[in-house]
Amino acid sequence: MKLHQLFIIALIIGLFYVSLSLNQDESVKINRVAPAIELRTPKGKIVKLSDFKGNLVLVDFWASWCGPCRQESPNVVEAYVKYRKSKFSNANGFVVLSVSLDQDELAWKKAIKLDNLYWKSHGIDTEGKASKSYGVNSIPSAFLIDGEGNIIAKGEELRGLNLHITIDKFVKK
Repeated sequence: MKLHQLFIIALIIGLFYVSLSLNQDESVKINRVAPAIELRTPKGKIVKLSDFKGNLVLVDFWASWCGPCRQESPNVVEAYVKYRKSKFSNANGFVVLSVSLDQDELAWKKAIKLDNLYWKSHGIDTEGKASKSYGVNSIPSAFLIDGEGNIIAKGEELRGLNLHITIDKFVKK
């Protein structure tokens, strides 16, 4: 494939990603109750967002085939390690609930291991119920839920260094 063909393909993918981002559903707003999540874990059990009531929960929508998601994984792991034992003004502890949009379960499980996503709260959203209820039209996409189950942050403020800055706001001083 020639260089200009690769450029055109990359441009089309980029435009598609931007258009999905602009169409993000605004029904899931800050300071509103987070929609319920109930998913199957890698071991076939059920994980629910409500299982983590009282904790600060990072709900992280991703997929094994998503390059930007996989690039963000080390940052999410770093946040988990940094905050999992912290005390918060609005929660008892910190949990990551990874919501995979994969259809290929083997690829999903492999990515969890490869990216060292060693927390136990992983679920797969093969039917798209969780992503639809959160208005997720592009990934990576994340939401921060407080101990009472309210959304307190979402979007770009939960990526890269911003993730740490946002969580730091809730750490008990």
